[in-house]
Amino acid sequence: MVQDRKAGRPRLTDVAEIAGVSMKTVSNVINGYQHVAPRTRERVLAAVEEVGYRPNLSARNLARGRSGVIALVVPQLEMPYFSALAGRVIERAEARGWFVLIHETGGVLAAERAALEGSFPQRIDGLIVSARRLSVDDLQVRKDHTPLVLLGEHGYGEAAHHVAIDNVAAARTAVDHLLGLGCRRVAMIGGDPDDTGDPRMRGYVEALEHAGIGVDRNLMRRITTNSGEEGERATRDLLAQAAEPPDGVFAVTDWVALGAIRALHLAGLHVPGDVAVVGFDDIPYGRAVTPSLTTISPDRTAIAELALGMLEAQLSGGTLADPVDQNVPFHLVVRESTAGIGSAPGESQEPVA
Repeated sequence: MVQDRKAGRPRLTDVAEIAGVSMKTVSNVINGYQHVAPRTRERVLAAVEEVGYRPNLSARNLARGRSGVIALVVPQLEMPYFSALAGRVIERAEARGWFVLIHETGGVLAAERAALEGSFPQRIDGLIVSARRLSVDDLQVRKDHTPLVLLGEHGYGEAAHHVAIDNVAAARTAVDHLLGLGCRRVAMIGGDPDDTGDPRMRGYVEALEHAGIGVDRNLMRRITTNSGEEGERATRDLLAQAAEPPDGVFAVTDWVALGAIRALHLAGLHVPGDVAVVGFDDIPYGRAVTPSLTTISPDRTAIAELALGMLEAQLSGGTLADPVDQNVPFHLVVRESTAGIGSAPGESQEPVA
């Protein structure tokens, strides 16, 4: 009989026969219902393993009135941080039987608003959006009711579920590290002194003020895009205009930091001997350059798991739950750009929630 069973695709009835239970009980175990006795659950799971049964996810989703597809919306996949984040979301979504549709907005507000309203070629069960331009007003006028979780450094209060690290604390940690090395002229590449809503700029300012160092607007440079080219341009501009070069640089992303290091090298400055540099995001490229890059490392797996858990809770509840704004841990990874060439890579502080 076992041989005949293996000749075709294993069925629910095969599992029920081996476990000695009803098909309803098998279905309850597979769908995770808690009221099944532990010993019965063990028998069913053993039978599932024996016959190699795999649930038909399409049929299950159809029965639940779902598509089994969620959308992850990011500004640009070519940005290493977002490609790494997408990998974590796909990995954790697969564990829930969800397929991930990835969509790029280019950081354009109109595209982010369209995603918010569910403008996709197929039905989706949930939406995770890493937004650059969306505001609370955009969320308050939203008409689509697809479960939504927002990612990114800007909070949205009670307008939507939101997952991020504490960007103010993370920036403060990065600048505190530079100050702890003896740096006193710490530049911020990617900081806008007029943007009081920028959490990374707030952390930079708080660290300097706590150390009794005045904030010098001449040591802050705006960028137009998150890129190495912009990091190099902004740093080159700072060096050309500053009466004295900085002895430390905090860059708003690793990609920007790599451009800043190039500009420093081309100006004849040694990193970290003359200028120590800290980035943000812990992208893979930062580990492979010389000097390797000290950086703030967000827990991307925790971000993915928490965001998916929020979607799951909204789907299970049948209605949109009250929005939750939650932080995940980060830590500072100390590498050669602040510790010196040949230092032990990967030294890190304890994770910070």
